[in-house]
Amino acid sequence: MSETVNLLPSVAVCLAAFNGVRYLPQQMDSILSQTGVVVTVFASVDSSSDGTEDWFRQLQATEHRVVMLPCGEKFGGAAPNFLRLLREVDFSAFDYVAYADQDDIWLPGKLKRATERLIEADADGYSSDVVAFWESGRSTYIKKSYPQQQWDYLFESAGPGCTFVLRRNLALELQAALQQNPKGAQDVGLHDWFTYAFARARNHPWVIDDYASLMYRQHGGNQVGVNAGVSALVWRARQVLNGWGLNQARLIARFIGAGDIPFVRQWMGGGRFALLRLAFQARNCRRKPTDRLWFAMSCLALAVIGWK
Repeated sequence: MSETVNLLPSVAVCLAAFNGVRYLPQQMDSILSQTGVVVTVFASVDSSSDGTEDWFRQLQATEHRVVMLPCGEKFGGAAPNFLRLLREVDFSAFDYVAYADQDDIWLPGKLKRATERLIEADADGYSSDVVAFWESGRSTYIKKSYPQQQWDYLFESAGPGCTFVLRRNLALELQAALQQNPKGAQDVGLHDWFTYAFARARNHPWVIDDYASLMYRQHGGNQVGVNAGVSALVWRARQVLNGWGLNQARLIARFIGAGDIPFVRQWMGGGRFALLRLAFQARNCRRKPTDRLWFAMSCLALAVIGWK
């Protein structure tokens, strides 16, 4: 029996938590019940007011597959919390590294399918479609598996970070870069976008699976969510008009060493003409057809405002 277990792929699951006691029991149960793999969960807890730290301490005392990093820090968001995990967890003994949110539900074969697809596609990074669900009982399939484009990684993630699974070689390379230049990524707002960009820029093949093995919980505490509805539209419009998206793209491009690529140099400095040119490149910058239209309109709006 032990020999069979040892032959299974080992996965380090990085989970960032904050005030998550309400949802953590169901999420952790779904992670620890994964079939076809051996999991170890590394949790980093942003200073919470609902007892999340104590909940993990109690779980860690009875479950050897759960390791909580020293707590007490205030990260202020999921991205810096995840980046802390990527810097500090020792991945050298694991075959794969997976990202986990605190409030989703993983189907039993989520990690097994991811590792198999990585092998089949000879890829180093994996993400997938998801099924978003609400407490009202409503659910909807969210497709993320549109064909990858030449420059999509500079402007969007490969899907929700909670679907990400990385081979050890990519995880260690990303970790080394973060350890060598910790300040370079301190303003990154989305760790999943950052991870995907790093992988693609370093020529690591990435597969986006057209299968959903994760129930993606939607609620008022979601930092990003599925970007659906009027409130999401208003949020996106604000992010466009204040230049947040392109500022993030510029920051990420610099960190991953893409700043000298001619295409990137064309728009990194800002200016109306550069943004107009970028708008006409929308088909190469986003995967989903409707997102290409949104991207082009965003560039045109910023050209009018005068993004720098």
